[in-house]
Amino acid sequence: MKISPVIKGLITVVLMIAIFLLIFYSGKKTDARFQYSVFLVYALGICWTLFAYRQSAAFTGKFGDLFGQGFRCFVVVTLVIAIFYGIFNYLHPELIEEQATLYRKQILESVAKKDRLPTDIEPEIATFKKQFTLRLVSSAIFGYLIIGAGVTAVLSALLTRRTK
Repeated sequence: MKISPVIKGLITVVLMIAIFLLIFYSGKKTDARFQYSVFLVYALGICWTLFAYRQSAAFTGKFGDLFGQGFRCFVVVTLVIAIFYGIFNYLHPELIEEQATLYRKQILESVAKKDRLPTDIEPEIATFKKQFTLRLVSSAIFGYLIIGAGVTAVLSALLTRRTK
């Protein structure tokens, strides 16, 4: 049974979200290194897509064809994970408050160093809260696209080189 790169991307992102939720709901004392397991699953999903295509009869030996298969996988992952991050932060406004508290501490340190005025604090915090989810989703999109493109490009180059 042939599984398309899009379906492989969906399977990959479901596993990534499951790991993310497991880490989140296991408590604040979870080792930060577990967060890298999400990226490991992401890279493995791309590898799965590329290796499966390389073994198929449709494989042409061209970098562009192989990269295209990985592209389909990582774009689906990026889209779904961005939507997930947006919904997750909407459902957990306490995360925004926690980050705003940390940001407030940074601002207060700047005020103490005379880098900012005390009157700047509340408007900056309000702007931070308002833009938090947008910034998080934007950085997730950018980060996952860069990681996905990098893994796909390197692995595609290696796999096309091995066939020659």
